[in-house]
Formats: sequence, structure tokens, C-alpha cells
Amino acid sequence: MPDQLRHDMRQARRASGMGWAEFARASGFGVAYLRNVENGNRRVTESVANAYDRVLETGGSFAAALADAAPVDASWNQAGATLAVLTSLMEGRRVDRRGFLAAGVALSASTNNWVTAIGRTLLEPRAMPVDHSSLLEGLEGRLQLLRHVDDELGSGEVFTAARSDLALAVAAIKSRRYRGDQLSRLYAITTEAARQVGWAAFDQGRVGLAQSYFDASLRASAECGDVVAGAYTLSFAAIQCYSSPGLAGRAVSFVDAARTQVRGRSTPRMEAMLAARAARAWSKDGAKEEARHQLHLAHAALDKGRREDDPGFLYWVDYGEIEMIAGSSALELGDPTEALRRFEAGMQAYPGDEQYPRSHAIYLARAAEAHLALHDLDAAVATGRHAAACLGSVDSARSASQLRGLREKLAPHAAHAGVRDFLEAGQAQ
Repeated sequence: MPDQLRHDMRQARRASGMGWAEFARASGFGVAYLRNVENGNRRVTESVANAYDRVLETGGSFAAALADAAPVDASWNQAGATLAVLTSLMEGRRVDRRGFLAAGVALSASTNNWVTAIGRTLLEPRAMPVDHSSLLEGLEGRLQLLRHVDDELGSGEVFTAARSDLALAVAAIKSRRYRGDQLSRLYAITTEAARQVGWAAFDQGRVGLAQSYFDASLRASAECGDVVAGAYTLSFAAIQCYSSPGLAGRAVSFVDAARTQVRGRSTPRMEAMLAARAARAWSKDGAKEEARHQLHLAHAALDKGRREDDPGFLYWVDYGEIEMIAGSSALELGDPTEALRRFEAGMQAYPGDEQYPRSHAIYLARAAEAHLALHDLDAAVATGRHAAACLGSVDSARSASQLRGLREKLAPHAAHAGVRDFLEAGQAQ
């Protein structure tokens, strides 16, 4: 880390007139820790730079300087690049992405590189031997738990927890104590941990950070030849793309790449998930027939039943989820009647309130929009209240944004007593 950044941070703190104790309280770090940062005995992390910017009101200049400092070469062909990228993320540095600045282009580059890299390292599917390593088993158990934490509480806590697990996995790789199957297993753990951090970042609205972790996840999956885990990461990168205007086509290409690579190596449940992702992406592009076809494929795949070798991370893929995606797609395509039919079918088979409140809040808000499109204000308000209740215990910027969008669409109907009460309740929160 350049000494100039530490010098500038020290000078800005001194110029503020704040004493060490006052500054430490405001920043949320200990005095001894901050002294060590300024003296060069501790790294300047992203959180420290952000704290200095916030307390000293420097407009993000320190965080920007940190991001620009010593970028890591993002080349996929360079030996040791995966570990270098993972290390840089753990140290709060950015990967050098000057060649592809836009999110869609960046993720496309990651996808293309992954397809090439996975082709070189791909192994035939095989059971990973259980070596009873307490560290590896502990990390795998933690990541399994965090998937359910995300479902029930949202991404706020998951980001920090998954990033901590990722840091531990990276440290284990760097220790060189693990070889062969154990090292492959560590990279598989890293793949999932980085995906979780990327997804949590996206759910919190930090899209630039999300793509960096999705890229790292794809690199790790290529390192150990875990094509199914890499394809799973691509399915989440697809969500990031089709959630951005004009990038639905790229999202379709991500799903296509994932399907090509897992063909003959995945289970029907994986095929159903990817088909549903494709359907949602096509709906964003206005392609009604293609979206319908992909939903048919998703249902047909689920009809084949569960398999013992279904990846554990696909626990959420069922008929209820597919129906919810179908409802979202129908609403996107301008068919609110079909959307409601699908949403209602999904709710019959989908334990949203109990197990998936974060996602359920999104689907309920969309169902409320469908009621509004059909001029049923009472139903729109009732469903909107249900969505707000789900969101009450969830930390998710994405879910909150969906509910905020519903309120904006209801605002012109504030003369309706129920709508007015719903809007006022939202303002009071």
C-alpha cells in the first residue's frame, strides 16, 4: 500500500481537529488499530478507508485511492492468478478491470474466460472423499447455514459472515498444508463462499462489488474443475444482468454457457433452475414464446423427480419457485391475469412466509402490481401489506426496492382510503 495514502489519511484526521478518542468512536475502530494503520503496521482496508471518508467528509476520496492502488492483474492465463485475485479481494483491493468497465461486459468477460478455463481443468464427476478435516467440514456446514440465513433474514449479515468464511478458506489455500483432493475441496468451498458474498453484495445494491466476487467464484470453480458450482454462480450473475436495463440478452448468454458446460454432468433439478433463469431473462427481453418454452422445460425437468446427487444448494428449486418465476415473467410481459394465476399457484406450494420471506416479499410486491394493473386496489393493498410484513424482518435492499416501486405505482391512487393508509404506513417506517 502506497505510503502516500496513509500520509493523506493522517493529515486529514489531524486537520479535522478531532482527538484520537473522538475520531475512533466516530469511525467505529479502536485507537490502537487506527494508529497501526496510519503507521503502516496494519493494512488500509476498504472499511477503514470508508470510515475515514465518512467521518472526515472527504467525498469517498480515500476509498477511491485504495481501489486504484496496486490493482491485481485479472488475466486468467497467468499462473497463480486465481489465488492472487482472491487475496486482493480479502485485502480490500480491486481487480484491474480497466478493460471492461460496464457490469454486463465485465461479467461476459468472466463467463467467456470461465468456459475456456473449465474446459482445461474439467474432471469427470466423482464423489469427493471425506477426510474429516474439521476446518473443511466446518466451512461447508457454515456455508450451508448461510444459504438459509439469506432466505430468512436477507443479505445484510450474510455478506460479512460469508466474506469471513471466504477469507479463512483463502488463508487455508495459502498455507500450502492442503494438497490434492483436499485442495480441490477448498477451492470448491471458495467457489460457494465467493458466490454468496457476490449475491449478498448484489442484494444490497453494490453491483460493482458483486461482479468482482462472481468473477472470483468462477475462477475458483475452474481451479478445481467444479463445473456445476461454476454454472450455479453464472445463474446468479445472470440475475444481476437481467436486472439491469438492456442486459437481458447477456443474461441469456450466461445461462446458455452454463447449460452447455453442465450438459451430461448435472441433474434434472439443475436443468430446471437454469431453464427458469432463462425464462426470466427472456421475459425481460419481451420474448413471450421463448419464456413460455423455457418454463415448460423447467416443469418437465422437475417432473423427473429428485435425485440423490442433486447439489445441496438447489434445495429451493421446486414447483412453487418455478410458478413464482412464471408469475414474474408474465407480469413483465404485460399479462397480469396470467401473473396472478401463477403467483397464486406458487403460493399454494411455496412456504414463503416461513422459509423464504426475502424472496416472498419480492413476489408478493409483484403480485400486488398485477392486482393494480387489473384495477383491484383492495387486493393490491392487501397483498402489499403482506409483502411489507415479510420484509419487516429482512435486510435486503433489493426486496425493499421492489416494495418501494409498488408504493410509487400506488401513489396516484391515494384518494382510495386503503391505498392512503398503506402509503402513510410506508412513510412512517
